[in-house]
Amino acid sequence: MRQAARSLFGRRARLRWVHLILGGALAMPYVLVGSVIIGPAAGSTNVFASFPLQLASFGVGLPLAAVTSLFPLTRPLEAAAVRWLCGVDADRLAFGPARTRGEKGRTAGWFTLHLGFGGIIAGMSLAVPPFATMLILLPVFAGLGDTGLGLPEVFDHAWALGLAPVAGAAMLVALAGCAAGSGVLLARWAPALLGPSPEGRLAAAEARAADLAVRNRLARELHDSVGHALSAVTLQASAARRVLDSDPEFVREALAAIEDTTRRTVGELDAVLGVLREGDAPGTAPAPTLAADLDGLLSRTRAGGARVSATVDADPEAMAPLLSREAYRIVQEGLSNALKHAGERVAVDVRIAEADGHLEITVENPVTRPATANGPAPSRPGGGHGLRGIADRVRLLGGIVTAGPAAGSSGPARETWRLHVRLPLTSSPA
Repeated sequence: MRQAARSLFGRRARLRWVHLILGGALAMPYVLVGSVIIGPAAGSTNVFASFPLQLASFGVGLPLAAVTSLFPLTRPLEAAAVRWLCGVDADRLAFGPARTRGEKGRTAGWFTLHLGFGGIIAGMSLAVPPFATMLILLPVFAGLGDTGLGLPEVFDHAWALGLAPVAGAAMLVALAGCAAGSGVLLARWAPALLGPSPEGRLAAAEARAADLAVRNRLARELHDSVGHALSAVTLQASAARRVLDSDPEFVREALAAIEDTTRRTVGELDAVLGVLREGDAPGTAPAPTLAADLDGLLSRTRAGGARVSATVDADPEAMAPLLSREAYRIVQEGLSNALKHAGERVAVDVRIAEADGHLEITVENPVTRPATANGPAPSRPGGGHGLRGIADRVRLLGGIVTAGPAAGSSGPARETWRLHVRLPLTSSPA
């Protein structure tokens, strides 16, 4: 019983009733236009004095409403009303203007239904409550013959007076049931008529995929740039602290390297945040490349105490900008991975070479800790995303990557961890 009462008079039912009343209000101008057409055709000067002529005016006005629903703002406004008043989820509705013929046809169908159901329920809401209230209060009146209400003779009988309040209450319940049922029907039909078309859903899915791709790319940039900078600065500060009293010259070099690393990282961070804020933000620092920034990367890494040897048998200047940028990030993450997992005074060997139309990047370092899926067990907490980021970059460039213990290493004390990347020199991103 309580569930039935909630379905007829609950908050959702009341909001849907309001939605129908709004439809009736929107239908009134079209009914007035219809009455201008029906009145002369029927030879009547007062269309609203005849219920059949009112219905005819209503029937003429609905096609006019369907035509005006082609106005671009109709679908966004109707979708917003359906979302807030009918309780339909926003992801099942389209809030942009109807573009295709099918979308316009569905919008016209919905607008016609909304005004049609709304006009009927609004008319019932105006007519039924006063008459039902009169029936409920009818037994209260004394001397029914003198009420001046012009009641039918049947109310001269006591049994008719006794049933009048029941009939009045039943009429109110029937009105609520009609309104609730109409609201449920419109809520069910709304996604089909106001929802996105298959083409719109595909376009939205593609837009979401593109947005996720940009977010993943920016996440890789932030991880590689900021992660490497923090690892390098931590090692440089640790090394400077240990020799603060015995080697002031090394401390000065380490502090200079920290300053340079943080300055460059702030510039790269500003560039990435500029993309997040405004797309390609003008005036931000360009992304580092293998041609312009490899030497600085190696020197900053060495300033922390790491012994980095580098062999470059390639011409970074001749590389495509995209390849040069991604190669720099791969080398940067390889060094960061070595510093993070192998210790502060690790010896790292970096080799960059061209072979058979490919750019090959190899980063090797000895480790003394057990290897894991993401590299040797870390000497400091954190990590786990670097190799996945490298794999994403390599896959987009159509290359291959391998990472793990180097072949031929013997014993855990001499184990060598190797990162090897092979990228085509002339391929475009996948």
